[in-house]
Amino acid sequence: MTVSLPLVFVLGVIAWAAIKFLGVRLWVAAVIALFGFWLSHTFLAPAIETGTRTGVDVVDGTDK
Repeated sequence: MTVSLPLVFVLGVIAWAAIKFLGVRLWVAAVIALFGFWLSHTFLAPAIETGTRTGVDVVDGTDK
Protein backbone atom coordinates (compact mmCIF):
# COMPACT_ATOMS: atom_id res chain seq x y z
CA MET A 1 0.00 0.00 0.00
CA THR A 2 1.40 3.38 -1.01
CA VAL A 3 0.60 6.51 0.97
CA SER A 4 1.39 9.84 -0.63
CA LEU A 5 1.74 12.90 1.63
CA PRO A 6 2.83 16.36 0.58
CA LEU A 7 6.08 17.42 2.23
CA VAL A 8 4.46 20.62 3.47
CA PHE A 9 1.89 18.53 5.39
CA VAL A 10 4.61 16.46 7.05
CA LEU A 11 6.54 19.61 8.00
CA GLY A 12 3.32 21.16 9.33
CA VAL A 13 2.74 18.16 11.59
CA ILE A 14 6.32 18.38 12.85
CA ALA A 15 5.89 22.11 13.54
CA TRP A 16 2.59 21.51 15.36
CA ALA A 17 4.19 18.77 17.49
CA ALA A 18 7.14 21.02 18.33
CA ILE A 19 4.79 23.80 19.44
CA LYS A 20 2.52 21.44 21.38
CA PHE A 21 5.00 19.07 23.02
CA LEU A 22 8.42 20.74 22.98
CA GLY A 23 7.26 24.16 24.08
CA VAL A 24 8.44 26.00 20.96
CA ARG A 25 6.71 29.37 20.90
CA LEU A 26 4.42 30.17 18.00
CA TRP A 27 6.34 33.33 17.08
CA VAL A 28 9.54 31.30 16.71
CA ALA A 29 7.80 28.93 14.30
CA ALA A 30 6.43 31.94 12.38
CA VAL A 31 9.92 33.49 12.09
CA ILE A 32 11.35 30.20 10.81
CA ALA A 33 8.54 29.95 8.24
CA LEU A 34 9.17 33.53 7.08
CA PHE A 35 12.89 32.80 6.81
CA GLY A 36 12.12 29.84 4.57
CA PHE A 37 9.78 31.96 2.46
CA TRP A 38 12.40 34.67 1.99
CA LEU A 39 15.12 32.10 1.34
CA SER A 40 13.03 30.63 -1.47
CA HIS A 41 13.43 33.89 -3.37
CA THR A 42 17.23 33.82 -3.36
CA PHE A 43 19.79 32.18 -5.63
CA LEU A 44 19.92 29.23 -3.19
CA ALA A 45 16.36 28.11 -3.98
CA PRO A 46 17.24 25.70 -6.84
CA ALA A 47 19.93 24.01 -4.76
CA ILE A 48 17.55 23.65 -1.80
CA GLU A 49 14.82 22.19 -4.02
CA THR A 50 17.23 19.73 -5.66
CA GLY A 51 18.59 18.66 -2.27
CA THR A 52 15.09 18.21 -0.86
CA ARG A 53 13.96 16.15 -3.84
CA THR A 54 17.08 13.97 -3.61
CA GLY A 55 16.55 13.45 0.12
CA VAL A 56 12.92 12.50 -0.38
CA ASP A 57 13.91 10.08 -3.17
CA VAL A 58 16.49 8.45 -0.88
CA VAL A 59 13.96 8.04 1.93
CA ASP A 60 11.29 6.91 -0.53
CA GLY A 61 13.62 4.33 -2.06
CA THR A 62 13.40 5.71 -5.59
CA ASP A 63 16.98 6.96 -5.76
CA LYS A 64 18.41 6.43 -9.24
